[in-house]
Amino acid sequence: MAESNFVDYVKIFCKSGNGGPGSAHLRREKSVELGGPDGGDGGRGGHIVLSGNENLWTLLHLKYQKHIKAGDGGPGGKQRSFGADGEDIVVEVPLGTIVKDAETGEVIFEITQHGESKIMMKGGRGGLGNDHFKSATFQTPRFAQPGEPGVEGWRILELKVLADVGLVGFPSSGKSTLLSVVSAAKPKIADYPFTTLVPNLGIVGHREKKSFVMADIPGIIEGAHQGKGLGLRFLRHIERNSMLLFMVPADSKNHLKEYHILVEELNQYNPELLDKQRFLAISKADMLDQDLMNEISLELKGIPHMFFSSVTGYNLQQLKDKIWEILNS
Repeated sequence: MAESNFVDYVKIFCKSGNGGPGSAHLRREKSVELGGPDGGDGGRGGHIVLSGNENLWTLLHLKYQKHIKAGDGGPGGKQRSFGADGEDIVVEVPLGTIVKDAETGEVIFEITQHGESKIMMKGGRGGLGNDHFKSATFQTPRFAQPGEPGVEGWRILELKVLADVGLVGFPSSGKSTLLSVVSAAKPKIADYPFTTLVPNLGIVGHREKKSFVMADIPGIIEGAHQGKGLGLRFLRHIERNSMLLFMVPADSKNHLKEYHILVEELNQYNPELLDKQRFLAISKADMLDQDLMNEISLELKGIPHMFFSSVTGYNLQQLKDKIWEILNS
């Protein structure tokens, strides 16, 4: 199933390379009576580097790779020759990936641009050769510096989906149907709660060859901020959206209450989410006549909203126009 391919959380053990030892070589040539030290420096250990790739959308390729180890630096040589640097390991990740320390939970950095590269584990420095330790009073040092050990530890990689519009609503509110109609995305659609188990992304075409990215976030239920339902696992994906499109179905028993529950869940999870621009869309409007629409509008007490139907296409273009207007305001 395509849904099982979406992985947004992995925990991996990483170890950067050890620095190579410096050389304690003494110059020995037939024509040079007192050659002295000529040991070179060791090479640095390999880094573990994360690089952003806009063509990736999941951390699936890292799910079964529990250990990543970079190469060790080579030892220094004679005639002040440097050791070879250890092999760097470059791991490509989707945009929106956050790196955390598994023990402290501290965010180390995040990758948001295509081609952006950051060192996750820095390789150890190479040791200095004995040539560095000679002096007028100590002309033949017979020692060199060992290489610096690499860094090791557990790291957590979390993916937060990057999208312009995030669809927020209870299960079976029509989010997946809307995405499937306005884009080429094919999310699973069925008449039962939690049909969508992973976020789905779709590119929505707009007028004059313009477009924006829409994310179908799995349904939120009351108490999601406490981990109920799919809970915290997917609430983090909403953090990266430019605007939030709240969706309440036309057959809801209390449209205003449902909208306020959704807003409160986001507020409890992260109050900063309410700083984002938001708009309310009443889905499944093909079930309503004009009188019922007027009643619901009165119930919503001035909250900006629009009725639409993914089945009949009612107000779909107007909804896309409104989203585009908000994104560019």
